[in-house]
Amino acid sequence: MTSDITMPFYQAITEDVNALSAQVSPAQDELQCIRREALDRFSALGLPTLKTEAWRYTNIQRFLKEYPYELLTAAATVPASVTEKAAIPQLDCYRIVLVNGHLQADISELPAGKGITIGALSAHTQAPGFVNWFNKQPHLSGESLASLNTALFADGLYIELAANAVIDKPVHIVNVYTSGTHAFIQPRHLWVLNRNAAATVIESTIHPDTNTVAFANSVLETVIEENAELWHYNIQQGNENFREVHTTAAQQHANSRYHHFNFTLPGTPFTRNNLSVALNGSYTETNLNGLYIADKSQHVDNHTYMDHIMPNCNSNELYKGVLLDSANGVFTGRILVHQEAQKTNAFQQNNNLLLGNKADINSQPQLEIYADDVKCSHGFTAGQFSEESMFYLRSRGIGEDAAKALMVNAFSHDITNEVKIPALQHYLQEQIAAIMNN
Repeated sequence: MTSDITMPFYQAITEDVNALSAQVSPAQDELQCIRREALDRFSALGLPTLKTEAWRYTNIQRFLKEYPYELLTAAATVPASVTEKAAIPQLDCYRIVLVNGHLQADISELPAGKGITIGALSAHTQAPGFVNWFNKQPHLSGESLASLNTALFADGLYIELAANAVIDKPVHIVNVYTSGTHAFIQPRHLWVLNRNAAATVIESTIHPDTNTVAFANSVLETVIEENAELWHYNIQQGNENFREVHTTAAQQHANSRYHHFNFTLPGTPFTRNNLSVALNGSYTETNLNGLYIADKSQHVDNHTYMDHIMPNCNSNELYKGVLLDSANGVFTGRILVHQEAQKTNAFQQNNNLLLGNKADINSQPQLEIYADDVKCSHGFTAGQFSEESMFYLRSRGIGEDAAKALMVNAFSHDITNEVKIPALQHYLQEQIAAIMNN
C-alpha cells in the first residue's frame, strides 16, 4: 500500500483491513468474497494523495488526519425531533431515517405496494436485485475509498422496484450521522429500478453533534433498467463537524431516464462528490445538475464521469458554483464516447461566480471521443458579478446585499428551475436567499 500519510487513523484503518482479511476465506459466501477482493484493491491503491490524478486539487489526507477517527459500524437511534430539522415545508412524501447508514424503522414511513421493496441492505442480501447488481458498477473498482466502503460497510438502504412499479410520491431520505466519538462511517446503498419502474428520491443530511466530528464515506449504486425513470435530489447541508465523500455510480439501460441533482450548501468544511453514469443501453436520457455554494474556507469537489457506451444516447450536464470568502471549488467533468456510441449528444458546462477575495476554482472539463457521428461540447466560465447589472439594481434603490442575492438567485435559476417538485424548489430558493442575505 502506498501513502504519504502517517497518523493513528490510517494505522487503525490498516489494522481493520488486515483483521477482516484474516477472518475472510474464499470458501465463505459471495458477499464475504466481495469484501476480501475489495480489501485487496484498497491495499493496492491506498488512500488518495495529491499525486493521484483524480485528487490532484483535493488534499483529502489533510481532512482525514484532523481528528483521531474511529471506524463506526454499530447501529444507533435518534429521537424524531432531530429529523425535523431536515423537513421540507409542504412536501408530501414518505420519510426514511437512516442513522449512520442504519434504517431506524420506528420513525420512518416506508412506501408500501405491489412490487416495492425497501429496507435495510443487510436484510436483503439474497434479494434478486442484490444478487444481480451489488458491487457490479465498473466505475467503482478504481476508487480506493469505494473499495474501502465495500470492505467495511455495515449497512445502508436497499430499494428495489419490480417491473412497472411506481412510488406514488417522493421518498425523502434523512441521513443522520451521530456518534460519541470522532467517527469514520461507511454507509452503503443499492437502488434497483426494474423495467418501466419510476421513483423520486430526495436526500438530506443532518449531523446534530457539537462535540464530535463525523466523516462519512458513502457509496450508492443505482441501476435503472429498460424504460425506467429515476429523479434523485441530493441536498448536502451539514455543519462544521461533518465531512463527506459521497460516491454515486449509476447504470442505465435502453430507453431509461436518469435525472440527478446535487445541491451543496455552506456548512461542511469538506465535500467530495464522485458521480459516474454508465449508459449501457441505447436511447437513454441523462441529466446531471449541480449547484454548489461555499463560504469561509469550505472545500467542495465535484467529480463526474459520463460513460457513453451505446449509440443514440443524450446527456446534459450543468454545474454551477458560487464561491464566497476564501472557499475553494473543484470541478472535474469527464465525458467518454466509445467507438460504438454513434449519434451521441453530450453537453457539459461548468459556470462559477467568485465572490470572495480569496475564493478560487479549479475546473477540468474533459472530452474523449472515439466515435465520428456525434454532437459533443463542454465549457467552463469563472467571473464576478456584472458591474452593469449591479449598477442597474443599485440605481433602483436595491441595497448591495439584496442585489447580490437577486443576482445569485438568477445565476442558479437554470438549476433550481429544473426541480420538478414545487415544495422542494421553493425550499431550495429560500435556502439560497437566506445564505446570500446572511
